[in-house]
Amino acid sequence: MPADNSEQIAEWNGALGERWVAMRQEIDRLVVPFGNAALEAAAPQPGERAIDIGCGCGDTAIEIARMVGAAGAVLGIDVSQPMLAVARSRGALANCAHLTFRDGDASEAALPSNTDLLFSRFGVMFFSSLRAGGRCVFVCWRTPRDNPWAMTPLSAARAAMGITPAPADPNAPGPFAFADEQRLRAILSGAGFGDVDVQRFDAAIALGGTPRSAAESVVQVGPVSRLVREVGAEHLPIILDAVEGALAPLAAPDGRVSLDGSTWIASATNPA
Repeated sequence: MPADNSEQIAEWNGALGERWVAMRQEIDRLVVPFGNAALEAAAPQPGERAIDIGCGCGDTAIEIARMVGAAGAVLGIDVSQPMLAVARSRGALANCAHLTFRDGDASEAALPSNTDLLFSRFGVMFFSSLRAGGRCVFVCWRTPRDNPWAMTPLSAARAAMGITPAPADPNAPGPFAFADEQRLRAILSGAGFGDVDVQRFDAAIALGGTPRSAAESVVQVGPVSRLVREVGAEHLPIILDAVEGALAPLAAPDGRVSLDGSTWIASATNPA
């Protein structure tokens, strides 16, 4: 397993993965609009064979399994054992015998050949397992400045801790690694894909019913949660208050907090 992946994989099999399982409903609220838009673009067809990369707790894999039907086949792959346990349980309850889940780093795993569709909701990777004419469809975040749902609370948390971030490499691995449209197109074209299409999709992300609940959510999931791990949990009360203070002026009259999220939905075809 590559050294640059091992630390991240360990996190997803430890407290981070357990936290995402515990907060699955809250996380779904954040990302469902983007996953649904990507599924609409992917348009899985009855009888197709699909792979869901970074399938997490199985939401999109189960939906794809429903769309391809019993004549199709779906494989969900993820590095997080805690999340895969939930995915397998949910898949069994959904009575999807043609849906299986596998533990593994999809960048290394030997995946089924002749796949019709590679799909990913914020778990982008590229592979050689597509059949000729097969499709790759995924959703990824645009730039940090286009995603106030992430950057507004992160800026408040950094200010509370007196942190001035160093200039970031926009192409470094991470949630915004594919934010630049031209780079994204070049990566897909360079990987041999054709019919490359990249479309912007924006949606409001519901962070919580009150500024406090929204703050409690974002300090556990997203960029602020990583900052909390870096500075230490003893600083959590200060960060929580700072994030709540930043979100309060943005709340709707009923107290709900929703901030904009912006993504690319990318699709491409493996040439015949």
